[in-house]
Amino acid sequence: MAEPQIVDVVVVGLGVGGEEVAGRLAEAGLSVVGVERSLVGGECPYWGCIPSKMMIRAANAIAEARRVDGLAGTAQVRPDWAPVAKRIREEATDTWDDRAAVDRFVGKGGRFVRGSGRLDGPGRVRVGDQVFQARHGIVLGTGTRPSVPPVDGLADTPYWTNHQAIEVEELPESLLVLGGGAIGLELAQVFARFGVRVTVVEALDRVLAVEEPEASEVAAAALRADGVKIHTGVTAERVDHDGRRFTLHAGGTAYTADRLLVVTGRRAHLDELGLDSVGVRADQRYLAVDDRLRVTDGIWAVGDVTGEGAFTHVAMYQAGIVVADLLDHFRRAGSTPDASGTASVTGGAMGAASTHAVSGSSGSAGTVPRADYRALPRVTFTDPEVGAVGLTEQQARQRGINVQVGTAQLGSSTRGWIHRADGFVKLVADADQGVLVGGTSVGPAGGEVLSALAVAVHAAVPLAQLRHMIYAYPTFHRAISEALRELR
Repeated sequence: MAEPQIVDVVVVGLGVGGEEVAGRLAEAGLSVVGVERSLVGGECPYWGCIPSKMMIRAANAIAEARRVDGLAGTAQVRPDWAPVAKRIREEATDTWDDRAAVDRFVGKGGRFVRGSGRLDGPGRVRVGDQVFQARHGIVLGTGTRPSVPPVDGLADTPYWTNHQAIEVEELPESLLVLGGGAIGLELAQVFARFGVRVTVVEALDRVLAVEEPEASEVAAAALRADGVKIHTGVTAERVDHDGRRFTLHAGGTAYTADRLLVVTGRRAHLDELGLDSVGVRADQRYLAVDDRLRVTDGIWAVGDVTGEGAFTHVAMYQAGIVVADLLDHFRRAGSTPDASGTASVTGGAMGAASTHAVSGSSGSAGTVPRADYRALPRVTFTDPEVGAVGLTEQQARQRGINVQVGTAQLGSSTRGWIHRADGFVKLVADADQGVLVGGTSVGPAGGEVLSALAVAVHAAVPLAQLRHMIYAYPTFHRAISEALRELR
């Protein structure tokens, strides 16, 4: 049995949230061990947000060039995937190498360990032959992995997940996309704009099923205009691969393509974390946490593994709360600053930086902000973009809220008319409280217009004040004022 190494905090999983927690605690002077079996930074910088938006930016440039006809003359476009793949490989991912991220963490004073961390009793984490005993806490940020449906034959085929779709250097001629959520639609539109024949198959009755039905309609119409074939209400039954092409049998129809991309959600793998050793159930879909992200005494969780939304902004938001709570715990435990600014074996250190982090988090020392997801923003980066915050109309009605709904078509606004833009702004209000509880912004800048709606929901700005605001003209966000007038 290896002798435990005593440290202040162990962070298992250095995705976006875990890396932020580990780095900030190390900068504050705590002795921090960060454990990661894959790449430091997680999905976002290597297979998610950043490379996918590079792809989307390139595809949108192609689409915008094609819009020259009828607006400013004529243009011819010849799509070329090579510079996109090169930029992802060289600028975004360093060919999927995390040395820079590891060096960044170590440079802040942390200790990096490559491997799979597993709880091994209260306050203890085992990584291979090494055992770490955490004096002040363990943070779990192990994220999620693609959830692959149990479709007959699928597991035996070389199907793609988002990883292979992001890493691809030569595009196939045709692509089947199983799953019509945000990731599926974003990638489907990108590949279609680069000349790939794309078919989307979705089991539910509409794509983007978590968003407003009107948003689903606009997104589906946009993809169809790019040549994407969309089939909804179709359940996959079997997948065959003959060594060259895929055949997806679904709803009595056989769909064929060179490649099959499976994007049917993600799931946490809690059975790998040794949760039973600390009395936490491992048969949950996600780790249940309180409003300070605590799983149980001495254990916090951050990021996708909490089930509060697989978004980088959620992980970063949660990381701030976890850092404040751990530093507050550290202070209350009576640990004293170390003159060297590094954590000692016996006591650790908080130092000026961590004192500021505790007091600055919510205005007074010893207080910690609580997680609040009422105004959780989300954006699907299709063209047009689909931005949403808070509750949909259906969700609000299911909660028994006295709902008012107001909608303005983007084309009825001056800016939308100028751009010949498809989209809308939809507001969901609580009539009894006189505030917005949700909003959706669909359009060329849907994700940017969303920020105004997010502030309104988060701060519970009275509808009377929103109506009395001055909305710049001519902007896309001016449609918000029109939607406010339509509230009923």
